[in-house]
Amino acid sequence: MPSFLKDITKFYGTGERNAAGQTLPEFLETYDPHRYETPSCTTDAVIFAYSGVFETLDDLKVLLIKRSNHPCIGFWALPGGFADMRENLSETARRELMEETGVEGLIMEQIGTFGDYDRDPRSRVITTAYMALVDENDVKVHAGDDAADAVWCRLHLQLEKTEMKNGKVRNLYSLHIQNATRALDTTALVERTESIGVIKETDYKVLDMGMIAADHAAILVNALVILGRRLPEI
Repeated sequence: MPSFLKDITKFYGTGERNAAGQTLPEFLETYDPHRYETPSCTTDAVIFAYSGVFETLDDLKVLLIKRSNHPCIGFWALPGGFADMRENLSETARRELMEETGVEGLIMEQIGTFGDYDRDPRSRVITTAYMALVDENDVKVHAGDDAADAVWCRLHLQLEKTEMKNGKVRNLYSLHIQNATRALDTTALVERTESIGVIKETDYKVLDMGMIAADHAAILVNALVILGRRLPEI
């Protein structure tokens, strides 16, 4: 098949032929991108908002959508969706956020990749998470696309337990999400482990989803831990 890209000049390397005697264009003509089973890519956006004062994490709200389709129908999730073939991941994050909540024009930071093979029943789906922080009064939210609802929710992160095991710190967090007007009051349990040393191997595991879809509680805890460490700088 033809090259995925129109301009391939930067991929010629030294210009020599490969072991099969092919030039780069010849190699691309015969290359089958479906030869190997490949995962799908999505993005999810953690959008925090404050109103007036922002001194602790409890001053924040998070923007969640209510899923109108399977999987996790009726549960609450982060705005997000599948990346188009010719779209950078940051563009996907912004497009999906706008389509599902109407929010746009934010500065968004990439904060992690979540790729456990069992995180989605539809297919092997790897998601890249983004984070933003806004004044709640500066944005208007309305549900769109496949979101049944889109609202700001109160949240509270509580460290329930810390222990050391096999050279790693294990933290157990409870994440409480609430929106009184939507009768939403749910708690998820997330385990975070991190190795000790210069190289940090960090892993998140959702032990109890509550009514938070898929592994989005883990993504939220990740974002809150990052933001919490920066609070002295704000």
